[in-house]
Amino acid sequence: MSSLMELPITPPEAAPSSGSEPVWIVPLHEHPPYGHVRLKRVFATDGTRHQVVLVDARKLIACADRDDTDYVLPPVQEWHPGKLRGIREFLDPSNARIPHMPYVTISTRCAPGLLGWLRLEHEGVVAFRNGQHRARYMMAAGAVWFPVEVHEREAALLRQYCGASDDARTALRPSSGNVAGGPRS
Repeated sequence: MSSLMELPITPPEAAPSSGSEPVWIVPLHEHPPYGHVRLKRVFATDGTRHQVVLVDARKLIACADRDDTDYVLPPVQEWHPGKLRGIREFLDPSNARIPHMPYVTISTRCAPGLLGWLRLEHEGVVAFRNGQHRARYMMAAGAVWFPVEVHEREAALLRQYCGASDDARTALRPSSGNVAGGPRS
C-alpha cells in the first residue's frame, strides 16, 4: 500500500523505557484533511492484562452494530456537523496529544437462523468501553485496519471475529516514541 508511512518501526517490547510509548500510525485512504491518525495504548503500564489487537475495521463495526446492551452510534454521515468537526480535530496528527486507541470487550451469541437456533453458529458482539466515535470515524475516513485494546482473556476471540489479515499485521505496527505529524495526503 503506497499510503503506508515509511517510519522506523519498532515493536512495543523494544520501545525505549524513557517514557516514550509505542505509537500506531493508521492510514486513512479517503480523508483529505490528513492521511493518517496516531494512536497509543490505553493501558501502557508494565504488567497490564490488556493486549493490542489489530482489527479489520468493517468486521469490528459489524460486531459492534450487534450490541444491544450499550450505546451504539449512528453512521458517521448522520452525525451533527459539530461532532464531525470535533472528532476530526481530536484525531488530527498535528496535535501534540496522541489519542488512545479504542478499548473494547467482545462476547458471542447464537447467530440468527437455523444454525444459531441449533447452537451451531455464533457471532461476535463488540461493546466499546471507549473510542466508539474514533473507530467509526476512522472507518468512514478509509481506515482498513486499526489497533484496539482488549482484556487478554478476550484477545483470541476478538482476533477470531474481527482480526485483521496477515498483511495488515505486517504493514501496520507501532513505532517507538512520540511521532509527530508525519506526511499529509
